[in-house]
Amino acid sequence: MINVMIYNENVHETTVESVRAIYPDGIHGAIKGFLEKDGAVGKIRCATLKDHRETLNKEALEDTDVLIWWGHMKHHEVDDEAVARVVRRVLDGMGLIVLHSGHASKPFQKLMGTDTPLLRWREAGEKVRLWNIIRNHPIAQGLDESFVVPHDETYGEPFGIPAPDEQVFISWFQGGEIFRSGCTWRRGEGKIFYFQNGHETFPVYHQKEVQLVIANAVKWACPPLRICLRDRGPGNAPALEKYESDSGGFTPVTRG
Repeated sequence: MINVMIYNENVHETTVESVRAIYPDGIHGAIKGFLEKDGAVGKIRCATLKDHRETLNKEALEDTDVLIWWGHMKHHEVDDEAVARVVRRVLDGMGLIVLHSGHASKPFQKLMGTDTPLLRWREAGEKVRLWNIIRNHPIAQGLDESFVVPHDETYGEPFGIPAPDEQVFISWFQGGEIFRSGCTWRRGEGKIFYFQNGHETFPVYHQKEVQLVIANAVKWACPPLRICLRDRGPGNAPALEKYESDSGGFTPVTRG
C-alpha cells in the first residue's frame, strides 16, 4: 500500500466563496477523496500552509511514499526547514507530484536548480487539449491519445525548467499556446512528476481523466522499496578490497 501526503495551501478555498463552492473540503480534500477509492493507496495525510510546520515533520515524511504538492500565492510563506526535509526525502526516494502553480514552490525550485520558472499565462478559462505523447508510459495508462479540460488557466512556452527526462503530455490551449504539461525527472533516488492542470477556480480535479493521471502518477512515483541513502552506511565507507602494494593487486577484505 502506498502512503500519500497531500500539501495544499488551502488559502483560496477559505477566502474566496466561488472557490469554496467548487472545493468545499479544499483541493487537498478533493484529491484525497478520489485517491481513497484506489486500492493501491493506503494511508493519506494532508498538510496545509497553516499547519505544514507540524504536519511535514521528519517522522511523517519518512512514512510517506509519495508527496503531492499544490501551491499558488503563498510559496514564500512555506517554512525553509520543512522544505529542506521534503527535498532530503525526495533525494532519499520519496516520490513528488507537483501540480499547477506548484512549479513556483520552494521544493520544486530547489530540486530543479532554478528560480521560479518563467512562463506565459493568463486567466481566461480557455479550453485545453492534452496530448498523450508517450502512450505506453505508466502515468498515461487508461487515457486516449488526447483529452480535453473544458476550462483552465492558460500556461504557455517558454517554460523555464530543466529538460525533462520524459515528456508525457503536451497541451494546446484555445488561445494558441502550447505547453509541456506533463514532465518527469529523477533526482537522487526520487521520481518527480509535474502536471500543469488544476487552477482553483475550475473543477479540474473533479474530472475523471485528471484524477486518473494523478492516481497513475502516485503509483509511478512510489519507490519500490522504502530505502534511505543514509541507511546504506557512513559516508566514509571502508574499502571492499584491500590494496597490497607488494603484490600490485587487491585482496578481498575478510568480514566476520
